Amino acid sequence: MPIAPAYDWVAHHAMVSPDRSAWADIDSTGDGAGLACNWREADERVGRSAAMLRDDFGVGRGDRVVMFSMNRVEFIEVQFACARLGAVFVPVNWRLTVHELDYIVSDAAATVLCADPEFGDTAAELTQRTNVPHLVVFSGAGSHPEGSVDYDDALAAAANRIDADPALLPVMPELTHDDPLTIMYTSGTTGRPKGAIITHGMSFWNSINLAELSDLGRSMVNFCFLPLFHTGGLNCYTNPAAYFGGSTLIMRTFDPGEALDLINDPERGITHFLGVPANYLFMGQHEKFATTDFSGVVTTAIGGAPSALPLLQMWEKVGCPLIQAFGMTETSPMVTSISKEMAVRKAGSAGLPGMNTAIRIVGEDGNDVAPGEIGELWCKGPNITPGYWNNPEATADAITNGWLHTGDAAQMDEDGYMYIVDRWKDMYISGGENVYPSEVESALFDLAGIADVAVIGLPDEKWGEVGQAVIVKSPDAAGSVLDETAILNFCRERLARFKVPQSVRFIDELPRNATGKILKRELRG
Repeated sequence: MPIAPAYDWVAHHAMVSPDRSAWADIDSTGDGAGLACNWREADERVGRSAAMLRDDFGVGRGDRVVMFSMNRVEFIEVQFACARLGAVFVPVNWRLTVHELDYIVSDAAATVLCADPEFGDTAAELTQRTNVPHLVVFSGAGSHPEGSVDYDDALAAAANRIDADPALLPVMPELTHDDPLTIMYTSGTTGRPKGAIITHGMSFWNSINLAELSDLGRSMVNFCFLPLFHTGGLNCYTNPAAYFGGSTLIMRTFDPGEALDLINDPERGITHFLGVPANYLFMGQHEKFATTDFSGVVTTAIGGAPSALPLLQMWEKVGCPLIQAFGMTETSPMVTSISKEMAVRKAGSAGLPGMNTAIRIVGEDGNDVAPGEIGELWCKGPNITPGYWNNPEATADAITNGWLHTGDAAQMDEDGYMYIVDRWKDMYISGGENVYPSEVESALFDLAGIADVAVIGLPDEKWGEVGQAVIVKSPDAAGSVLDETAILNFCRERLARFKVPQSVRFIDELPRNATGKILKRELRG
């Protein structure tokens, strides 16, 4: 069976709907902010960006371009510029420390790093540490390090070259659905981040899968307030909106009051948005929630962590049933979703598999379990990653005959609805961000005086879950100051804020089974 070709979505909409809105920044944060484009303008800017990457920095098919930025139009622009060249877009989490980013950028072996000026100094240090040849910094307030290239200046120069010779305008090469579009790094259970390969086909099939229950289409106005470096921000629903020719409004960072003002503004016409439970909780607790008009909203989706029934009921009362869903970076991301009609009736369920995705609940013996029994969720389909960048061992461990092991414990009811009941592995979710305890534990073992450590996730009303470090001191720690403050300060220096435990507990010995595995369920009580 021939592999389907990949197409240039932006160029298509520029021909079909040139004057319809494509995307826009919705808050002003300095020079270059507030950028808004219709599809004709978006196509022009993507072409210039692609020409700049190709002609100024030698970016070609298969080369990686790292994006280190907060939400802004240029984030999406560079992604589609990479697609037009057959290059690979690598968004990274700006919340990470240089120590964490060093491994990711080195592993990606990027040709160019594009950075928000707010992170200019960090980006300069990162390019030096990882030997990335070129640093491009967007316009706006912040640092523009010596030797970096201003994005707008480079775009203008590319436009002049194209005006003089239109043959210089890049055209997408012959790509297929199997060609990589993006590499998105996720924290790994071994303590090292893994680069999940997202192909052109995965992005296409994710858009198709989401369309059914989320009512996606050309008239949609997506409100993106999740970080675009996260699959939830980029792929639900920003890229699907681009596939269907809808538009996206981009909020730099989430603010519940401002978000409600935008939803309430009829001129914005917001129809779709996805958030994690914390987003919906903070909006629901805001004084403006009671007076916000949600009548124009078509779809409100929630993911990243299980949703509490009171939160679902709160939003249903204002006419916005929260569509619960399950997905992962490796699944582009939708695996399952629930309809608006069933959102409360099947409260707690992540729904049914997407039309083009299959799921299984698998026991430890590798066989499917019966309805009501708990096993590991596996999934398969054209929206599933082919593997991890530069990591064949992790790929082999995660995929069996095309079935991706999600690492989540789940059960299915008699109607086929899937429920996530626990972590098959030890990962927990804090504020919508995945935290793998092994990564935190690995960092803590570098602190003198720690003999043993286990990190667990504990329930939290605000963030869903927060970490607790359970510490066994070494005998030589008696004379040192190894208390909760010292341990948390050490973590803050080495880890992103969302990974830093909220508390520390000291015990004499960690509980283990006969094979030496730590019994974290006992630590959780």
